[in-house]
Amino acid sequence: MSKLSTKHLLGIKELTADDIHLILSTAESFKEVINRPIKKVPSLRDITIANLFFENSTRTKLSFELAEKRLSADVVNFSSSSSSVKKGETLIDTVNNILAMKVDMVVMRHPNPGAAVFLSKHIDAKIINAGDGAHEHPTQALLDAFSIKEKLGSIRGKKIVIVGDVLHSRVALSNIFCLLKLGAEVMVCGPTTLIPKYISSLGVKVEHNLRKALEWCDVANMLRIQLERQEIKYFPSIREYTMLFGLNKQLLDSLSKKIVIMHPGPINRGVEITSDVADSDQSIILEQVENGVAVRMAVLFLLAGRA
Repeated sequence: MSKLSTKHLLGIKELTADDIHLILSTAESFKEVINRPIKKVPSLRDITIANLFFENSTRTKLSFELAEKRLSADVVNFSSSSSSVKKGETLIDTVNNILAMKVDMVVMRHPNPGAAVFLSKHIDAKIINAGDGAHEHPTQALLDAFSIKEKLGSIRGKKIVIVGDVLHSRVALSNIFCLLKLGAEVMVCGPTTLIPKYISSLGVKVEHNLRKALEWCDVANMLRIQLERQEIKYFPSIREYTMLFGLNKQLLDSLSKKIVIMHPGPINRGVEITSDVADSDQSIILEQVENGVAVRMAVLFLLAGRA
């Protein structure tokens, strides 16, 4: 198979296992490209891509922009904080104005779940969801899967625990869909208040004891506490959360086996993970960042129909 079954990348839920395998194998070729002395290929030379970020983002935005430029695409950047959205312009108006400039693809991050799906129904360009509210973040899940495969050789049969603020995390949901489609076992771990009630219906295990979860897993993906999405207090204090669900070197070293540590970033050092864990040889956090560019190049390339 050399073609995706979908026209857009709106979420992992819409992808087949074959789609995911195709993206990951294409990303392997692009990883080789970005490690060459000349890191550019002319694959998307005549394609124009608009990056629409209605929500703050540093890493995802930079990663997409770098991926687009490595593929020689023309790039238009749009940030809502300095745009007419502040003056009351609607999402459709904004996008139609950008499409009038003859844009082929739109990479969009939006605070509302379903914004990318809504857009895909109203405009002709290919849409890539770069995060919609607490719903999905498909390229993060793909780069996480790529990083696990690269480190452990395969994903099928591996045990992965996602620790922390699962309730507000689009990364967690996309990761669960992606890992299950690739044959992994998935567990979530965190305070009861931060684990969604429906989560076990997705086919994942639930654990509230961090040590037990870490002893079970091959890979621990440590999520950031998303204070900006929390209108109420979900736990008594950051200090208490860190005592119960923070990963430090002492705990990591006391486990009966070596596990792989991941984090989608940005890291709250000293909260969900200490610096000596983040910077340890068991951590693949920097590899995740590098792999993000290769995976996003693969997604852009395949959606543009260049495979």
